Amino acid sequence: MTPRIVIIGGGSGGLTVASRLLRRFSRPDIWVIEPSETHYYQPYWTLVGGGVVPKEASRKPQAAVMPKGVNWVRDRVVSLDAAGKRLELASGDRVHFDYLVIVAGIQIDWDAIPGLTEALGQGGVCSIYDYHQAERTWEMIRGFRGGNAIFNGAATPIKCGGAPQKIMYLAEEAFRENGVRSRAEVKFYTPGAVIFGVQEYGDALMKVIEARDIDLRLKHTLTHIEPMTRTATFERALEGGGTETFSEKYDLMHVIPHMSCPDFLKRSDVIAREGPLAGWVEVDKNTLQSPRFPYVFALGDAAGLPGHPKTGAAVRKQAPVVAANLVSQMLGEPVRAEYDGYSSCPLVTSRKTVILAEFVYDNKMKSSYPKFMNSATERRDAMILKQYMLPQMYWYGMLRGLM
Repeated sequence: MTPRIVIIGGGSGGLTVASRLLRRFSRPDIWVIEPSETHYYQPYWTLVGGGVVPKEASRKPQAAVMPKGVNWVRDRVVSLDAAGKRLELASGDRVHFDYLVIVAGIQIDWDAIPGLTEALGQGGVCSIYDYHQAERTWEMIRGFRGGNAIFNGAATPIKCGGAPQKIMYLAEEAFRENGVRSRAEVKFYTPGAVIFGVQEYGDALMKVIEARDIDLRLKHTLTHIEPMTRTATFERALEGGGTETFSEKYDLMHVIPHMSCPDFLKRSDVIAREGPLAGWVEVDKNTLQSPRFPYVFALGDAAGLPGHPKTGAAVRKQAPVVAANLVSQMLGEPVRAEYDGYSSCPLVTSRKTVILAEFVYDNKMKSSYPKFMNSATERRDAMILKQYMLPQMYWYGMLRGLM
């Protein structure tokens, strides 16, 4: 009997792994569990929010990208018992597996910031972390006529950690083009102690912030939004220890919601219960294999990895490792493929420029550019890569297991 491989998630990681496994076996029994009928290229949503591309460019029918040869289960997982090699679907059906690949993505907890759900999409509050809200973000940026424009950084691990800054730079550029920059205060409030974890790119971003006259406030966390009065409340860390709260009026506010591992995984036996990666799927940081269940692998946003490399570029490097090690596990061979923590964040600083941040574990820079080319600077060629080349690589290369 052919072993059954179940992949939870039909996003970028799930489809890439499935495509690679299909190329490895002649008639594999692969199930992809994915409820959505639409597949989104989410890296485009920053550009949608900045008025660079239309939102429709970021989507295709799920059926058009689902690898031929897999069993597509149009349902949602509600519980997982890895020890018992079974899971339950929203329909009530139970699915048994021999091997499991967890690529369930990330859960956006819109309600975690009080007032955000009520305020979103109106009264100046916007967010690019939704297909429709990304377009609404551009409408608000385009219609901004001056005042206090606040952009908040992430208080939790998020997909694409650079997104909070990208949309801010695009908005600031639009304010200048629309002649309202002199009447605008552009502020970036972030819980982080630095603007970016990799020093070379952080230094480059600080130059952008200074040149654009952006008010940077480190160690500031958004805690509440009052939509009726257009007031945002923040908690800031004090130099001598402790915290204090303060409130500020906004005319435009781009919000990064809290995010977490999907609830069904939090309740499961694959989750890390302690340590800095508690709350995320426990895997070896290099082999991406569960330390307790050798027939379970995880990648993408739900995987508990140091530094939380939650980007499409990270998935592109993780998927071949998972596919290779899963095959080795099935054949009874040692798992040898390793992921080095690579991630890439094309930090859009304008409609024409990008700082292409590439790095591995421990925030070590790992640039794909030749040594004589400086990647830690704003580059036009990097924007061409971001806007035109990467989407084509995604749709026609990565999802088909070719790159």
